[in-house]
Amino acid sequence: MSTTTETAPAEVEAPDLSIIVEFTGGLEMLFSDQRRHELSIPATNKGGNSVTIADLIDHLCENTMNDSRKELFVLQDHLRPGILVLINDADWELEGEEAYKLQAGDNILFVSTLHGG
Repeated sequence: MSTTTETAPAEVEAPDLSIIVEFTGGLEMLFSDQRRHELSIPATNKGGNSVTIADLIDHLCENTMNDSRKELFVLQDHLRPGILVLINDADWELEGEEAYKLQAGDNILFVSTLHGG
């Protein structure tokens, strides 16, 4: 007499993406005065979809930013106006802005154009 037991399929974790994130124009002060960050982030978001720039911005606020002045980087869950974003040296407007799906090896540059005067 043989018995078979069913086991639940093992949950497979999505691989991480290695990306480089850089900050200039004063934004680096929000991120430990460090201009360049080499990050490893989950390849999928909480919903199981490919991770996007919007997910990256959330990740940066929750895990990388050490400054309490989050409003200098985001407003109403979106990147603050006056911050330019380059994805692999191309304007993010050409790449789909916050909907751009991150790829391993991407270089994301955030540049603040907001300066005192």
